[in-house]
Amino acid sequence: MPQVTISIGGRTFDVACQAGEEPFLQSAAQMLDTEASALSDQIGRMPEGRMLLMAGLMLADKTAGVEDRLREAEGRVAELTARVEELEARPAPEAERVEVPVVPDAVLETLAEIAARAEAVADSVEERAG
Repeated sequence: MPQVTISIGGRTFDVACQAGEEPFLQSAAQMLDTEASALSDQIGRMPEGRMLLMAGLMLADKTAGVEDRLREAEGRVAELTARVEELEARPAPEAERVEVPVVPDAVLETLAEIAARAEAVADSVEERAG
């Protein structure tokens, strides 16, 4: 079983851990040391047991806050997931029928006739002018 030397609040400790867990132990010790160092800076020297207790309580408080935010985020994710599932379960909207007005053939014929007359008038005017 590997032995790891950690430093918390300016004090060193030899701690045993399972093989491969050394980086996790070092990380946890660093977190505890950060809290213990803050305590030492604010209060000064205190008994080892009290320092570790207070640092542990400060970490527990931070952890509780993170867990609260995690629960809120998980609740929001669950709400959004349910909403997405609800929207996906809805049937597709029915296609709307769009009617485009059709110009009657009689109107088209009349317009063609008017165009032909206009061209005839233009030709007549051109002949007289030229």
